[in-house]
Amino acid sequence: MIRTVLAAMLASLILTLPVSAFNTNARSAFVVDLNTGTVLLNKDADTPLPPASMSKLMTLYIAFEALRDGRLNLDEKLPVSEHAMSYGGSTMFLDTTDRIRVEDLLRGIIVLSGNDACVVIAEALSPDGTEAGFARYMTQRARKMGMTNSTFTNANGWPAAGHRMSTRDLALLATRLIEDFPQYYPLFSEREFAFDGRAPQNVHNRNPLLGLNIGADGLKTGHTSEAGYGLVGSAKQGDRRIVFVISGLDSTRARAEESEAIVNWAFRQFVLRPIAKAGTVIAEADVWMGNVPRVGLTPAEDLSALMPALGGDAVEAEVVYMGPIEAPIAKGQEIARLILKPEGLDETSFPLVADRDVPAGGFVTRLKTAAITLLHRLEQGPEGAS
Repeated sequence: MIRTVLAAMLASLILTLPVSAFNTNARSAFVVDLNTGTVLLNKDADTPLPPASMSKLMTLYIAFEALRDGRLNLDEKLPVSEHAMSYGGSTMFLDTTDRIRVEDLLRGIIVLSGNDACVVIAEALSPDGTEAGFARYMTQRARKMGMTNSTFTNANGWPAAGHRMSTRDLALLATRLIEDFPQYYPLFSEREFAFDGRAPQNVHNRNPLLGLNIGADGLKTGHTSEAGYGLVGSAKQGDRRIVFVISGLDSTRARAEESEAIVNWAFRQFVLRPIAKAGTVIAEADVWMGNVPRVGLTPAEDLSALMPALGGDAVEAEVVYMGPIEAPIAKGQEIARLILKPEGLDETSFPLVADRDVPAGGFVTRLKTAAITLLHRLEQGPEGAS
């Protein structure tokens, strides 16, 4: 493994003003910048905790998959079982005489946090027609998506032993909802849904950030006595989008204040800055058995990185590759990684590609390389050659 520390090419000086960490009162928290994948805050983010209604996002994801695959359609009407009707807490006040449009159920889950609506969807999509069967499928699907600290026992986050998610998993799920289903994501910014007029006390979205003009446009709140108050949120300002999750706060007011503070901190304390243009050679890699001894390394596309706003434009950078790289090498072939290390943030990695074709060397090149290798082994002696 060859590592090259870049100095002048990327103006890479260690930042002099490290970013201040956000001091959250949440039991667990996770904040990520979606443009770069940079983790801005991690507090016990891999600890499985009761997610309350935030786990409804998994039910929604599976429902959106079914819509995409044609197994559901928005105008389809689904029956309400006695089991679905039996749920208390936040509901749409559905009963067994109802047949509800899928679109209304989705809005009922997102805006009204309907426990009953989740079960109607779950029973329609469950492999065995039961909520328990759907919960098992939720767990399996979550594992395939990379949510390794999530286990579901129901479709709506009702308190139950073993029903757990980590804040990192919730952030991953929110990211997938935003990226995989942009056609449905605007539902999360709806502030009111007066379904059928039957529950005037439950028509408002509980997300405290909607309407504050800070770019917030989703996703889901949660609360039980065991879980405390939590929020999976996302906000977009300019070209940047963040996703954040907080869990375990002690009041709706604390949740609202903490959420707004996190959004403001994430956008004010970090900026997206250009690093290198596509096609710009930023380093060279040694070549083995090629017609030239080195090949230029360049980004395949323009690179930007998230940096502390008060730290200037400098960042420590390093190129890493397994070398020397054996010829032939094709132009555009990924052969190295650029590692950026902004002060106070996790390092980020970008691919670097060859800036030109490097054919294998001819007979003279192979003979010369063999001679150099033999000489090197002779200089090492028996121990070095063993």
